Amino acid sequence: MNRQTDLSSEHGGRGRNRQRAPLMLLAALALLAGLWAGLLRLGWQLPPLTLTLPANHGPLMISGFLGTLISLERAVALGQYQGVRYRYYLAPFLAGWGAAFLFVTVPSVIPRGLMTLAALGLVLMFVIICRLQPMTDHLVMGLGALLWLVGNGLWLAVRPLAQVVPWWVGFLVLTIAGERLELARVLLHKDSARRTFVLVGTVFIAGLLLSLVRQAAGIRLAGLGLLGLGGWLWRFDIARRTIRQTGLTRFIAACLLPGYVWMMVGGMLWLGYGGQYGAGPVYDAMLHVIFVGFVFSMIFGHAPIIVPALLGVQVSYTPLFYLPLGLLHLSLGLRIAGDILFWPATRRWGGLLNEIAILLFLMLMVVAVIRGRRNHFPLNAR
Repeated sequence: MNRQTDLSSEHGGRGRNRQRAPLMLLAALALLAGLWAGLLRLGWQLPPLTLTLPANHGPLMISGFLGTLISLERAVALGQYQGVRYRYYLAPFLAGWGAAFLFVTVPSVIPRGLMTLAALGLVLMFVIICRLQPMTDHLVMGLGALLWLVGNGLWLAVRPLAQVVPWWVGFLVLTIAGERLELARVLLHKDSARRTFVLVGTVFIAGLLLSLVRQAAGIRLAGLGLLGLGGWLWRFDIARRTIRQTGLTRFIAACLLPGYVWMMVGGMLWLGYGGQYGAGPVYDAMLHVIFVGFVFSMIFGHAPIIVPALLGVQVSYTPLFYLPLGLLHLSLGLRIAGDILFWPATRRWGGLLNEIAILLFLMLMVVAVIRGRRNHFPLNAR
């Protein structure tokens, strides 16, 4: 379905907002817990909250936070297209509660199983979406959901996390690439551009498959795919035009373009350091250049659009949004330098500033939503 139509037509009543608010709260709790766990993993001396929290940093951030929000967004979109279908909310419900069960002493199969079922639910939603509107961008996002399912399935099967994480990377990369592919149509004047996208995406997925049997070679091949995808998005994304505009439109473009650069940097790191993938500072750089530099830059850019769609309220844009965005990128550069040059203190401070940037943006979004509700701004199309 067309994303612009989905978001611009979503006004959301109070009843529907009450249904979504608990799911967004679960996602927010997963985010905060994941950030806390990240600081513990960086070596900051903080209360552990639970013994297993540091080990669950990745699952909380990927499946708990982002999995809940992405599946909730799809549920809302399908509800707009077909009328409210409460079954679509089962996927974000399972993802959110799977994250919640990571805080209590239960067999690990319970949260892992819930999150795997959530991924299956998202895949089934995309089956419906692709049947309704079989477009390339929906197929790409559906394939991203399938990669989330494979990654969670490997996690459920207690495979090493280093084998699981590349599939989670694939989930987020293809989900975001599919979203941007839909909006890139205005710049796609040649079929060769779409063929190139399919080619580099195929290289990336082939690398994921190869990593299951030959990890170093697979990571390097996937890195080549990441490099190609980042370059493709930089070349064809509509952000190259909208960066010339003003206000919120320009801010969104200012989030997206650096994110594509970080994806290309990540691809080069995967290519160059594939043999060191699995542990240590270089491994930290290989993952967070994607998860922080690309994914969170995309989150900063899309949040002013997604939040109104989910809560039925306009976000009151402020230039202060650039403050956490700049801090995010500068601190990530500090963190990556600390990783590559083996400067532990630099890495720790870079990671801490990463999280401060994320929390600052979250606080500014809360203020922007409150201002939007007070001013009763009407929802506008992108």
